[in-house]
Amino acid sequence: MTTLLVIAKEPRPGRVKTRLTPPFTPRQAAALAEAALADTLHAVAATPATRRVLVLDGSPGPWLPPGFDVVAQCAGGLDERLAAAFARCTGPALLIGMDTPQVTPELLAVDFAGCDAWFGPAEDGGFWALGLASPDPALLRGVPMSTPVTGAVQRERLVAAGLRVRDLPSLRDVDTAPDAHAVAALAPRGRFAQRLARCTANGPLPAGPPTVQPSTSGPPTVEPSTSAPPTVQPSAARPSDAGPAAGPVASVGGFR
Repeated sequence: MTTLLVIAKEPRPGRVKTRLTPPFTPRQAAALAEAALADTLHAVAATPATRRVLVLDGSPGPWLPPGFDVVAQCAGGLDERLAAAFARCTGPALLIGMDTPQVTPELLAVDFAGCDAWFGPAEDGGFWALGLASPDPALLRGVPMSTPVTGAVQRERLVAAGLRVRDLPSLRDVDTAPDAHAVAALAPRGRFAQRLARCTANGPLPAGPPTVQPSTSGPPTVEPSTSAPPTVQPSAARPSDAGPAAGPVASVGGFR
């Protein structure tokens, strides 16, 4: 089966979803990012996989469900961080970000029989998912990120390498307030839609850390980023924002 990778940033006020501010406060934006990440992780947790890995900038919190290995993001640009995530994998892998809370297990259950890569375009010109049957970090290094042609360049890179590429449906990632409302309407029962409804109904929240829901499992230890694959514990039976704090902010839900 496939390794499922989620690359994300710890949802802290002022560090995530900054394009939602205004109309939302930094604390509300962080709460929305947390809800989007939680929806994404639960979709991944419900998808059959060899293992599930959260590639995280920051520390895990109560929003992380069981069954995930957590590894730290490497330093560098977004292309380098995506490449490093794939470098940890020895078999088929699908990587997504944290800005598409409408994603479903059905979308993530890709089959590499008859193809070498899966590509999920984002409506803003980026991409929300990338799957490789034989992960090769070189396929991502040097792809210009945060541009309207990021997705086109990345897909052409795959084709130029001689890979047989299949496309996933195009999804809208959450960058702005209109994005948030449009995505929430697609998954009205999700955590993201519910959090957006509370933010909209209650107005600006007071300053302070975002409220998190309690979890029965404590946060796992984050492994240091190294060139070697992390030690993998068996997964329980049971895809913006990502990047080092010192680096430029880049959208990862749509990988732009």
